[in-house]
Amino acid sequence: MKRIIGLMSGTSLDGIDAALIETDGERVTRFGPGETQSYSTSDRAILQDAVDRALAWGFDGAAPGFEAAERVLTLRHGLAVQRVLDAAGLASTDIDLIGFHGQTVLHRAPQAGCNGQTLQIGDGAALARATGIAVVHDFRSADMAAGGQGAPLAPLYHDALARQSGLERPLAILNLGGVANVTWLAPDADPIAFDTGPANGLIDAWCQRMIGQSYDAGGKLAARGQVDQSALESLLTHAFFQLAPPKSLDRWDFTLDPVLTLSAADGAATLTAFTARTVADAIKALGRPERLLVGGGGRHNPVLMAAIGDAAGVRPEAVEAADWRGDLLEAEAFAWLAARVAENLPTSLPSTTGAREPVCGGRITRPD
Repeated sequence: MKRIIGLMSGTSLDGIDAALIETDGERVTRFGPGETQSYSTSDRAILQDAVDRALAWGFDGAAPGFEAAERVLTLRHGLAVQRVLDAAGLASTDIDLIGFHGQTVLHRAPQAGCNGQTLQIGDGAALARATGIAVVHDFRSADMAAGGQGAPLAPLYHDALARQSGLERPLAILNLGGVANVTWLAPDADPIAFDTGPANGLIDAWCQRMIGQSYDAGGKLAARGQVDQSALESLLTHAFFQLAPPKSLDRWDFTLDPVLTLSAADGAATLTAFTARTVADAIKALGRPERLLVGGGGRHNPVLMAAIGDAAGVRPEAVEAADWRGDLLEAEAFAWLAARVAENLPTSLPSTTGAREPVCGGRITRPD
């Protein structure tokens, strides 16, 4: 068993989740402490600038430099590692690996027989030097080189955790981050996984634009509004929903254009209904699960959770109902994936990303 600290910084740019687990890449024998560290306003501005420049670049021509953002990422992730070490009463020499996702700034899914491209910025070598711990990073590139979507990557961890918890199948595990993705676990079958559409990303962007807040706390803004059916139907015409899974998207693949004429409350209500409808449609296409477990920040939004339940016909439960750590689940996943990279085990399957074959994705960089 290895002691590994997993690190995750999502597309919402709100902060870093860090978690310590002991694992061999199959089972987790111990769940150690975890920490959530928010980015400062200046950190977020630097990271958002990196996203904006990546979107303007679009993998066409010379890549822009991301040095300022990578310095922020190295510093903040290093501090997150140290906070976990302090909480565990351990030294860096007690840790075998760090699983470092980095920050996604641009993602282009495969199309028309051409491989996709993805970019997670973050200097694995600098983080290894800063912490004195070997770092596993660049988890997605190998999958995309094998024709895969490069996302989502947590489903194999979901499968292992559900098996370890003895949960009844079929089971659906939904992640509500900037983008929503679902893992479908059927009895005696490989996991199926794919992005279902936006989760919090559009709602967050709407709140920032309309009320100067980074998210709809408790769904209170949406609760005051009415769903505009015309705008909802316009959102649902996006070509992504016609694609068969496995499929993936970038948080920025959707725009706010269909709701720009609405009030702040009606726009929030419509975007919340949009997330709920697309999640429900994806789950219904897979079957009816015994349970629908929900991770990610969206599980804290009772209005969104209720809308998903109404649309899907299945009561969603926060993953804490299964004794999982919802705020740390993705960080744990990248620690677990790091162990699999060290053991040369698959981190994705054709059924989870569409890669031609099982892929072990990730590179190990040592402090020296």
